[in-house]
Amino acid sequence: QVQLMESGGGLVQAGGSLRLSCAASGTILSINNMGWYRHSPGKQRELVARITSGGSTNYADSVKGRFTIWRGNTKSTVYLQMNSLKPEDTAVYSCNQDSALGIYWGQGTQVTVSS
Repeated sequence: QVQLMESGGGLVQAGGSLRLSCAASGTILSINNMGWYRHSPGKQRELVARITSGGSTNYADSVKGRFTIWRGNTKSTVYLQMNSLKPEDTAVYSCNQDSALGIYWGQGTQVTVSS
């Protein structure tokens, strides 16, 4: 079992920045991929950014150049730096990990960007 705990959400004005953190606990395999997804009312959940065990990253087109994902040294943490935030970035952001053990999700953290 893997437990994921997000932190760092909040309210920010447009143009501002936030950093999200996700800590994984439980059985952590050395090979695992982690990512951030977001969901807002009336929209489908979408991938924001993902990083593989080897460090390869991919981003949604809407956040390229503004958001950065990276992993901590232990591979059990993942971060998302969000700059130049826009009102349309408002959503619940959830951390995700997939490995040979399965796919796990955190409960999510609210990010609200005011105009």
